[in-house]
Amino acid sequence: MNTTRLVSLVALFGLLAFTKVSNEPMPNNVIEINSCATQNEVFQAGEEIVYKLYYNWNFVWVSAGEVTFRVDDSGNEYHFSAIGRSYDSYDWVYRVRDRYDTYVDKTTLLPRVSMKTIEEGDYRLYDKTILNQQQHKAISLRGKTKEKAKETQHELDGCMHDMLSIIYHARNIDFNQFETGSSFPISLFMDKTTYPLNVKYLGKDDNKKIKGQGKYKTLIFSPEVVAGEIFKENDQMKVWVSDDENRVPLLIESPISVGSVKAVLKSHRGLKYDFTAKVN
Repeated sequence: MNTTRLVSLVALFGLLAFTKVSNEPMPNNVIEINSCATQNEVFQAGEEIVYKLYYNWNFVWVSAGEVTFRVDDSGNEYHFSAIGRSYDSYDWVYRVRDRYDTYVDKTTLLPRVSMKTIEEGDYRLYDKTILNQQQHKAISLRGKTKEKAKETQHELDGCMHDMLSIIYHARNIDFNQFETGSSFPISLFMDKTTYPLNVKYLGKDDNKKIKGQGKYKTLIFSPEVVAGEIFKENDQMKVWVSDDENRVPLLIESPISVGSVKAVLKSHRGLKYDFTAKVN
């Protein structure tokens, strides 16, 4: 199992960074979301959320690593960061030290600069993307190191999020307008490619047990996937999100081509609202 999947699969309710819209026709109950101007009413600077990452192989769950998401104030921008690492006990299998940083406009939550540095086994990657949301263009600097990065330019199909900004955009969506079976489309730009995504709302679970955390009132989502390197035909991932004003992803589960993965909320601090989704 390439541990980078465990780290990166947390993005957009955990796992959307590696999904695409299926080839099937879009359902009729699609709710269009304005991704060009998101008013933040959900998170605040200082928020920090940590997930414990597991990999299941041959019916054994292995603690593989952690990923920490943080929001910082950077003047007229928010600085989103995600730092993922494998545990020392898992490093002998596959060592991971990844960092993602995104700077977004506070008034729209659209990214201006997106960066990541990847250290996974012997693999190294430096990737920086500068996004011009007004001109719908992106400049990508990508290589094994910052010094070896090569520049490419790309056209964007309208307003575009990246792997981190799309998480905080999606948390601000008003899901009260959704009925079970409704879906919403969103797009992100990553690795010099635009990914159109579709997420289905599966309803609520008002007594969902989260390992080590207790029980929560939750909203359930399922991103569509395409069979390939990571997913098999008919795989379905599920994401449980706190049914309160914070809308924090609590649990992410997904089968993959070999085994399955899950990300479980480990800790949190600096939430904007009381965690009222937790069931006493």
